Amino acid sequence: MDLSFKKWSEEDFFKEREEVLASWPTGKEVDLQEAVDFLKSIPDEKNFGKKLVKAKEEGITTAQPRAGVALINEHIELLQYLQNEGGADFLPSTIDAYTRQNRYEEGERGIEQSKAAGRSLLNGFPAVNHGVKGCRQVYEAVDLPLQLRHGTPDSRLLAEVGHAGGYTSNEGGAISYNIPYAKMVPMEKSVHDWQYCDRLVGFYEEQGVTINREPFGPLTGTLCPPSTAVAVAILEALLAAEQGVKNITVGYGQCGNLIQDVAAVRALEEQTTEYLEEYGYNDIDLTTVFHQWMGGFPEDEAKAFGLISLGSVAAALAGATKVIVKTPHEAFGIPTKEANADGIKATKMVLNLLEGQRYAENDQLRDEINLIKAEVKCMLDETLKLGNGDWAVGTVKAFETGVIDIPFGPSIYNAGKMLPARDNKGRIRYLEFGNIPFTKEIKDLNREALQERADFEGRDIEFQLTIDDIFAVSRGRLVGRPQK
Repeated sequence: MDLSFKKWSEEDFFKEREEVLASWPTGKEVDLQEAVDFLKSIPDEKNFGKKLVKAKEEGITTAQPRAGVALINEHIELLQYLQNEGGADFLPSTIDAYTRQNRYEEGERGIEQSKAAGRSLLNGFPAVNHGVKGCRQVYEAVDLPLQLRHGTPDSRLLAEVGHAGGYTSNEGGAISYNIPYAKMVPMEKSVHDWQYCDRLVGFYEEQGVTINREPFGPLTGTLCPPSTAVAVAILEALLAAEQGVKNITVGYGQCGNLIQDVAAVRALEEQTTEYLEEYGYNDIDLTTVFHQWMGGFPEDEAKAFGLISLGSVAAALAGATKVIVKTPHEAFGIPTKEANADGIKATKMVLNLLEGQRYAENDQLRDEINLIKAEVKCMLDETLKLGNGDWAVGTVKAFETGVIDIPFGPSIYNAGKMLPARDNKGRIRYLEFGNIPFTKEIKDLNREALQERADFEGRDIEFQLTIDDIFAVSRGRLVGRPQK
């Protein structure tokens, strides 16, 4: 695969597009000119990107749940409930696991079995199987913008069907929907396949249609250092912008320490803007999304609401444009629609109370922002060097060499040599650096922060810190202190 960062030509895009649309019968439902005309007719309040830009201009943090079931009518009922009872600002169609692996035949069987059982036997909405017509049914039945949320290394057909069906946002990216989600997918392939998705959006933009793209910020959702998340977000934003995407939402998953979370969102927005402008992408509408806690949840509902509320506080005080909402049933699996709505209502209450408030600028906050940005620069400088100036090639080589290393990623293309742990204040630091090319100063800052915790707890800096931190929040604490 001859990989390049350069924007695809229309000839190359349309040649590959023929193969993509022919790969499953519903691909034949996609008529690009009809889709352009349809998407142009969508009112601004139902266009995902336009509504995000408006929220950013007004300084409002919006709320969006996750949700998806197998059958169209039941999916519509679920989304209408989250819209009307939960008060969501945006709606998702969380896509099922078969579709995420492009196993559409099994998705078809799941639909039939769900019909027979009278309940969803899939863990999401199989949009490709339902096709453009099915997606349009969902679009027509709700009053809010729709987004595809999934976890698909190869999202090409899903993007085609979804966008033509009225979904004006697609979540994911070459890194964030590969390394944390797949085991055997080469980075070259996922970069190529997501360039296709971005080129499709770029084509729509050329026709005057605004479509939002949202890289997945939390990655593995387990002790992911902020600078790793920011570096990945910037790479995926650059890859998208080169293919013509104009509306990008970069994301970050809650780590738990309020100052670090606020600093991470601020650094994310500042540094992504800096890189986009440095490489000539001056016409991007950039927004941010904050994901509530992605790790283990407490089983007790009251404690779960406490965790949800903390995430809402961090999102609001950081000035994130959107927060992805969790539910009080996270510890048990797929939540009921009632629990999902309760999570939205709790989140919205906090967001409303904090409207217009921001975490005050101070030395501690700015030091954390500067450290995150310095760590990111180390990773991205080496990535560009490895690619000889080509961000796509550099991205692949950065993972080959471990220059960027996502903690606990299942992919065989992830080095897995970096280990994180919390410092004494609960901020996530680098315990083992692996091959990440930090300066001596940055390494010393991370080690000193972890040494302070080790001294406080009377133990060595070791992997047990990481293990204890993984389970801490579900047990009611942020830092995994030794059991007494």
